[in-house]
Amino acid sequence: MSNITILQGDITQAKVDAIVNAANTGMLGGGGVDGAIHKAAGPRLLDECKKVNSVNGIRCPFGEARITSAGDLACKYVIHTVGPIYNQTANPAAILISAYKNSLKLAQVYNCTSIAFPAISCGVYRYPLDEAASIALDVCSKEAFKALEIKFYLFNNDIIAVWRKALELRNS
Repeated sequence: MSNITILQGDITQAKVDAIVNAANTGMLGGGGVDGAIHKAAGPRLLDECKKVNSVNGIRCPFGEARITSAGDLACKYVIHTVGPIYNQTANPAAILISAYKNSLKLAQVYNCTSIAFPAISCGVYRYPLDEAASIALDVCSKEAFKALEIKFYLFNNDIIAVWRKALELRNS
């Protein structure tokens, strides 16, 4: 039995310990998933993000992850990670792998048993869906993360179909 579930839905409604925000390096909100999470979490999330140390405006470098409380969300934590901008990164796969691994490791450090992910970098950062799904599922399937209940909350049927196909290939 797999510890990974693929769902269509609103990640801000996920019943998990932590949700992952596909953030930008400033962590102060943005569009897509990032904007939806900040809107649903209310102003306390932005206040928490502003407390994260910044170097030249960067609170979370590409491929890394930071954790905050969740504001008005039902979960305990929001894990902010920044995936690669596909066409502007020399090795986007390495950055995407790092974003997933660092998010999962942070969840473990904070004793989370469940986590919800969006399709990191697949919106305005234009990561190809097939490759992104394969990377995400490869990382999340690692033995080190088997104890975590991992849910992917995806935006539409097209993305869900790609993720489910990748999961089927992985499990066959």
